[in-house]
Amino acid sequence: MLKRILIGAAALVMAAAIAAAAWYYRPWSPYSPASVRALDDPASYPATFQRMDDFLPSSAIAARAPAPLERAVAPLELSYQWMGEEKALGAYLDEAQVTGLTVLHGGVVSAQEFRHGAGPDTRFTSWSVAKTVVAVLIAKALEDGLIESLDDPAGQYAPQFAGTDYGAVSLRHLLMMSAGMDFNEEYSPERPSDVRPLFFNAFILGRDVDAMVGRIASNRAPGEDNHYVSPNTHVLSAVVRAVYGAPLAQIVERELWTPLGMTGEASWLQHLAGERGVPIGYCCLQATSEDYARFGQFLLQDGVWQGQALLPDGFMEMAGRPNAPFQEPGATPYPGRGYGLHVWAPEGYDGEFFAAGVFGQYIWVDRRRGVVIAQNAGDPVWDTRYAEAAAVFRAIAEHVAPLDAGSDPDEGAPEGAPEDGADEDGADEDGDEDGQGEGGIEP
Repeated sequence: MLKRILIGAAALVMAAAIAAAAWYYRPWSPYSPASVRALDDPASYPATFQRMDDFLPSSAIAARAPAPLERAVAPLELSYQWMGEEKALGAYLDEAQVTGLTVLHGGVVSAQEFRHGAGPDTRFTSWSVAKTVVAVLIAKALEDGLIESLDDPAGQYAPQFAGTDYGAVSLRHLLMMSAGMDFNEEYSPERPSDVRPLFFNAFILGRDVDAMVGRIASNRAPGEDNHYVSPNTHVLSAVVRAVYGAPLAQIVERELWTPLGMTGEASWLQHLAGERGVPIGYCCLQATSEDYARFGQFLLQDGVWQGQALLPDGFMEMAGRPNAPFQEPGATPYPGRGYGLHVWAPEGYDGEFFAAGVFGQYIWVDRRRGVVIAQNAGDPVWDTRYAEAAAVFRAIAEHVAPLDAGSDPDEGAPEGAPEDGADEDGADEDGDEDGQGEGGIEP
């Protein structure tokens, strides 16, 4: 009798193990928990981040009206000052595990380089660079009259967050990364994290991201400090989905990809395959290096493309700089970086701002020189390399568009790019200290 019980128990254990292995590896499906966990291998980052929509479910973004950028590509042979020494650009590209680099000057491709098997058609993952894309869609909805004010609460537009702590936060405070939410944005697997479980539970367990984010509570009033929290952007993406009445990928395609003439197919990751999937709104756009740079050019031109204003006048002027003292470089928790509206401002910013994602994803914009730099990478220690990356981007901008002491700061900017028009004390030609002018957006 005991022998039969033991045999039966062993059979149950074996069946459970087989079921668990089948669930984990899912040989019948292109997506599995095993493939998601493989994303945690730092040695594979440069290759993995070129194939994210092979590993995880996504929704396609078509390039329906491609309009290739003008090209005048030349090698980037330069060095920069780092830690008191002269360092070659190539050494940085090696150390930072850079996979793609595209430089625009005056809207023209002036330099481009690919590594680790990548090429012009590679769809690199954006990670949090996608946050800036979501912010631009909020601005587009404001311009289209679908959003009345950035001071409206998120729950007014995204009904799934009505009645939650997130639903009471204004769109402005979400954009400022000042929502006052109790959430730990930590990416290292060795330290306690809230963002890692949010990502993995969406893909491994198939949990609805809207529902998970809706359960996050606040622990202080909004508008008091700069606290970078990915769910803030997910809530904004839900607002975008609600006001446009479509899936996020379709909105990106219709409102940005097609009007800007993007030339590459793209995708946005979502928690399930098919129409039921909820997009991961705080990250996870895949696009080509050149299309990331083109998006940066759009930001440089303050949302004007081919003479048409797609964003409210002055939005990027406001978004690309700190909107409160606690957002200034030195006041944020992030050394050498300040924050605007889902856009970073480097220390000593002078017409410079950038979008950034973990592991070395950047879109750097220098409005004074008319330069955009798009970088993709798989750098496991990107967080220790930010200051060097900023030095590199500034060296590249100076190399392709040097400014003489008496030169016009707007020289080399493409036609249709906004002119700063600001004098030395910060007032523009209209005497408006915020540089917005009449009809612009007030902070």
